[in-house]
Amino acid sequence: MATLYIDNQPHEVHSGNNLLEVCLSLGIDLPYFCWHPSLGSVGACRQCAIKVYKDENDKKGKLIMSCMEPVTNNQRISITDIEAKEFREQVIGWLMTNHPHDCAVCDEGGSCHLQDMTVMAGHTYRQFRYKKRTYKNQNLGPFINHEMNRCIQCYKCVRFYKDYAGGKDLDAFASKNKVYFGRHEDGVLESEFSGNLAEVCPTGVFTDKTLKQHYTRKWDLTMAPSICQHCSLGCNIIAGERYGSLRMISNRYNGDVNGYFICDRGRFGYEFVNAPDRIREPMLNNKVIGKTEVLEEIKRLLKEAKVIGIGSPRASLQSNFALKALVGKNNFYHGVSENEHDMADLAIKILKEGPVRTPTLSEVEKSDAVFILGEDLTNTAPMLALAVRQAVRVQPMKDVAKANIPDWNDAASREFIQDKLGPMFSATIHATKLDDIATQTYYASPDELARLGFAVAHILDNTVPDVSNLSPELNKLAEQIANSLLNAERPVIISGLSSATETVMRAAANVAWALHKKNKNTGLVLTMVECNSLGLAMMGGGRLDGAFNAILHNHADTVIVMENDLYRHGSSATVDKFLKMCKQVIVLDHSNHATIKKAHVVIPAGTFAESDGTLVNNEGRAQRFFQVYESTEVIQESWRWLLNMGVNAGNERMNKWKNFEDITRAISEEEEMLKGVETITPPANFRIAGQRIPREPHRYSGRTAMNAGINVSEPKPPEDPDSSLSYTMEGYRGQAPASLIPFFWSPGWNSVQSVNKYQEEVGGHLRGGDPGLRLLEADPNSSANYFTSVPEVFHPLEDHIWMVWTYHIFGSDNLSARSSSIAQRIPKPYVMVSPKDAEQYKLQDGQVLSFTIEKQSYSLPIKINSTLPHGVAALPYGFEGMPATELPCWGIVKPVANK
Repeated sequence: MATLYIDNQPHEVHSGNNLLEVCLSLGIDLPYFCWHPSLGSVGACRQCAIKVYKDENDKKGKLIMSCMEPVTNNQRISITDIEAKEFREQVIGWLMTNHPHDCAVCDEGGSCHLQDMTVMAGHTYRQFRYKKRTYKNQNLGPFINHEMNRCIQCYKCVRFYKDYAGGKDLDAFASKNKVYFGRHEDGVLESEFSGNLAEVCPTGVFTDKTLKQHYTRKWDLTMAPSICQHCSLGCNIIAGERYGSLRMISNRYNGDVNGYFICDRGRFGYEFVNAPDRIREPMLNNKVIGKTEVLEEIKRLLKEAKVIGIGSPRASLQSNFALKALVGKNNFYHGVSENEHDMADLAIKILKEGPVRTPTLSEVEKSDAVFILGEDLTNTAPMLALAVRQAVRVQPMKDVAKANIPDWNDAASREFIQDKLGPMFSATIHATKLDDIATQTYYASPDELARLGFAVAHILDNTVPDVSNLSPELNKLAEQIANSLLNAERPVIISGLSSATETVMRAAANVAWALHKKNKNTGLVLTMVECNSLGLAMMGGGRLDGAFNAILHNHADTVIVMENDLYRHGSSATVDKFLKMCKQVIVLDHSNHATIKKAHVVIPAGTFAESDGTLVNNEGRAQRFFQVYESTEVIQESWRWLLNMGVNAGNERMNKWKNFEDITRAISEEEEMLKGVETITPPANFRIAGQRIPREPHRYSGRTAMNAGINVSEPKPPEDPDSSLSYTMEGYRGQAPASLIPFFWSPGWNSVQSVNKYQEEVGGHLRGGDPGLRLLEADPNSSANYFTSVPEVFHPLEDHIWMVWTYHIFGSDNLSARSSSIAQRIPKPYVMVSPKDAEQYKLQDGQVLSFTIEKQSYSLPIKINSTLPHGVAALPYGFEGMPATELPCWGIVKPVANK
């Protein structure tokens, strides 16, 4: 700690930080543009100038940039010094010489960091009266709008896009006194994190193009804290609504999870909520009926029929539990493929019974050696890929520290380390976008990837089974990986479900467990397939095949399918036969899919924006998402529909439940692995100074006008029985508990930069702790038994090809794929093959390969990938027209006709 005198007032602060960070952490307003907590300091904008003095006798001092000056003990600075204030005001004046007078039509107007800093710096009138410098804007694709004339040359966009996120197609182009930030030509931004430019940019150069399609001022949005639905990482988001439609997703800071950023799928995949073909009315045999009628129909079926329920890995804990309670625990099935079911159970076993802890995303960023086994992270868990990009800088940054360069001094640090990267090894089926930072890469079939993992584990601990028939090259690679992991202080092993091969996950566990014997800081990360895959597995339930058999063997005759398209989890023939044999098929969902077309009863469920619920992410962290707005139609949460069904049918157990809290409390009491889940947010009766927490900012406007076409009188706002949030702008205006913060705002801070007012210290945890509760914690003293079954060497078969899944950030997730902007980024269906296989089948890129899987024929254009191993073919997971079957498995290649 150090004593810092700010305008003669002493403050105890952390030594080593820069002065700007310290001032902001103390709650002192100081303007800045180029600095960002995750990007560090470069001193480009000159906006954070302050006075620093030699000692208490120095009355003159000198101007410095606070973001570039470290704190020292007994240091004296002044923010209010007249020379410093005038300098900051002049900097704004310089910036405004070419900035347009377009705040009224700028998407960022009223929530703009530039506006905030202009007011904070005291700049009021523009003195420049001459022609402004102008630029041509670019079309950057469906996600980001470009308005280069608003640029103030802070360089933060390029520093995030290139230096932090690893993008290669956005840069600064300079000539004389002109600097242009964009691509070398019009075109889609290639980075999976491009949407963060809209929040990183302090002006309106880069803005959300999807918001522009249905534009609303950000202070006119009704907002709520939420959780991303599109992968298993559980990134925190803010969802904003206006006029009954979801308008925007922005990042919600969580220091343990996603920090300041989210991926493009999480930011732009929300438009499925507004899809024109949304299910909005109950239907019986394709005829629209009312809420009362559908509940009476369900009541009759529950009394007369033998009912089973199929849950979903994308539905909340509450919805899955309510379905389980309605049909009985012996009649509840998970609704995932056999392979996914087994691998999720295996993941729980590894995480719960093993000695190795799962690090948070922020802890992965601090890892100094990474071994990825079987996961294409950019496409399955994008924010984990972004964390790995930060981790490869940890080892070189140790040299930076030895050179007495502070880690926050980004310009000096990057100049010092140049292109040096820490150890990162990637073993995947084919090349990934993280290969550019990998020390070594290895491409092979899933079983061969597992063999590499077992070999590494054996080198780390010779009690792990040895791997026979290992090539000298592969043995050398295994030794290199093992040595790098042993030499690291915080190594992390990353694997998951996307390889769809249990042996890969077992091999990763062996590596982590063997390493943990020598280094207790070892971490193990396992990614899941969907947003609540782990939560569903922790709840317990039968296999999907068990549901099929119950119908096929007449143990049941009616099924309730909740938020699940069975054709994504079972073969078409099997699902067709199952649904055909059901007397009644009842589906609760919000989006149309193949299963709904076979349903007798369709019930409109709420999306995450219209629902309350809890999800469990891949690290076992339970997090709650809140209803953003109440639908004006019969749409409601799946758990509320199921609760209504149970009460209406006289289910004694469900009769005791009145609301969200009652169901959540029951989950905690009855589900062993989910105990404590009711504590992750304050109860619904929580109040501060007797007030609820408003979902709407105090500047919210148009409450009467927006409904004038219906009633000139402002209607009474709905009351939320399930949370302490209100659907109005009225309520407590102070800081709410971290899990209840619907948006970030502070006086003088109208942009996303206001988050610094909610943190314990800038870049750290939110006050009171980051949201969420970890339900799975490893026992570091446990002695897990190694997995011993090492797979055999993979051998290609003649006229056969080993079919595996490959994932796409845009397309593999069925919800975001319904978003119009995401749809523009989804490639057409294909089958990926190696050059050797393409030559063997006498095919060129784009030509059609015909093959059969489980007697079902397919014909798809090939995409030749030079890194795919011979004898293996990859199909894009989740795409329309893809085999609805479990992979990996053998496909039989049809002979190519002679032309």
